[in-house]
Amino acid sequence: MDFYDNKKHARPHIHAEYGDHHASIAIDDGEVLIGSLPLAKMKLVQAWIEIHKEDLMADWKLAVAGEPVFKIDPLK
Repeated sequence: MDFYDNKKHARPHIHAEYGDHHASIAIDDGEVLIGSLPLAKMKLVQAWIEIHKEDLMADWKLAVAGEPVFKIDPLK
């Protein structure tokens, strides 16, 4: 998963990749903003977002401010 703010989306989100699939997913509610992942993988990513929501939002604020973000444990 990648996390960065490139000013393309105003809503806090993450970028997830699985094989040839790519998706931008909102941090607040797990909505898919663009792209797709296989359904089972999407559910895992959305659960991961829910578990790490506070950390993701803190990193989002850092990214928007141009600061380095903290590493968050990936899906295993």
